[in-house]
Amino acid sequence: MKWILDFGYLFAAFLFIVGLKRMSSPVTARKANWLSAIGMLIAIATTLVDPAVKPGYLPVVFGGIVVGSLLGIWLAKITKITSMPQMVALLNGLGGGASCLVAAGELVHRLGNGQEVPPEVGAAVYLSSLVGGVTLSGSLVAFAKLQELMTGKPISYPFQKTGNLLIAILVLSLGIYLTASPGHLALFALLNLASLALGVLLVIPIGGADMPVVISLLNSYSGIAAAFTGFVINNKCLVITGALVGASGIILTQIMCKGMNRSIWNVLFGALGKASAPTAMPGQESLSDQTCRQVSPEDAAMMLSCARQVVFVPGYGLAVAQAQHEVRELSDHLQKLGIQVKFAIHPVAGRMPGHMNVLLAEANVPYPQLLDMDQINPEFERADVSVVIGANDVVNPAARNAPSSPIYGMPILDVDKSQNVIVLKRGMNPGFAGIENELFYSPRTQMLFGDAKASLRALLQELKTLQPA
Repeated sequence: MKWILDFGYLFAAFLFIVGLKRMSSPVTARKANWLSAIGMLIAIATTLVDPAVKPGYLPVVFGGIVVGSLLGIWLAKITKITSMPQMVALLNGLGGGASCLVAAGELVHRLGNGQEVPPEVGAAVYLSSLVGGVTLSGSLVAFAKLQELMTGKPISYPFQKTGNLLIAILVLSLGIYLTASPGHLALFALLNLASLALGVLLVIPIGGADMPVVISLLNSYSGIAAAFTGFVINNKCLVITGALVGASGIILTQIMCKGMNRSIWNVLFGALGKASAPTAMPGQESLSDQTCRQVSPEDAAMMLSCARQVVFVPGYGLAVAQAQHEVRELSDHLQKLGIQVKFAIHPVAGRMPGHMNVLLAEANVPYPQLLDMDQINPEFERADVSVVIGANDVVNPAARNAPSSPIYGMPILDVDKSQNVIVLKRGMNPGFAGIENELFYSPRTQMLFGDAKASLRALLQELKTLQPA
């Protein structure tokens, strides 16, 4: 029986690794999801045939599987693409909470049966409780911010960092003490409460502009908590899976930080999101004294019809308007007219890593047309028209021109170097960073106000009138 269990877990881990690898491309991402789901099914089935699982517990286990499966299917069907960041944050939190419960259950089981709790098992229990508790409460706060159940702006108060440090010291001290003397369940409960409080206090000072990084980091935490729990219950598959999630989450967090030109410490303890006064280029009048130029769909369509190369720059506004299919239709029509079309993807565009890639892949935009920042930036000078759809901070020249700006030094898409820029936007509200965008007042920029989906449909209709494909 042991070799069957080992083989089942090993094969499941193999499918997880292959699935994770194939997630690197939208072309193979759907098959990767299926591979990972099959791996999870094998892992569950292997666990159920383990002799350690007593038959009396099977009804509860199967009940949990049924309820969880139905809930997952329901959430997947009702969740819009704009709500995916919230969903990811919520699932991260549930993963951390599950790790806490399993580790705590194993500890209570051993103590209740008078079994010894070795120091290495005790340490794993308390580390799982710490990381899992922080993940659970921190993810719930991230969910509330993204769902606008609470303000997305940073929340600060006096002695905030000092208080967080004291709670962290308390949690670590309790963990060390309980590793040596594991029988104090009251102190163990205090450790869990302190971990939950620490998660809340660590995330509330972080603003909306940093949410992609926070989601990646919490995803990593959920994997680390699962790996610790795997050591607690001696489950090799859980250790491997948790390590994969933890490592990939850390790598993704580093990519996000690089895309913002910030360190993880700066994200956690120096968050963006505070209001900032409008900035202007040296020698120019204040942005608040400037006016932007508006364009009609007819004139914008004329500009597009005369272009040789068009670059679309999607942002969160595209997701909000659910306009991915309209931009693909417009792109297809332009290409039928012989116009070269490319899409510029910034690593932190949207509210979660890969948000724009997933959105455009859903609309069947060819993957070779999606170019990352390093690939597309040299192309902007050759672009006759760049069409910005709901993007804000990732195209703001203040990142290059205004040393006092909160986003100064952040790598951006060089949209302002295009010959002409059309910005599709509902109004002049600032992005997550809370600062005005210099691009909107550039002499090369014209604003097309309104819902992105309606604006793209109007552009396509006008283009068909001017130049039928």
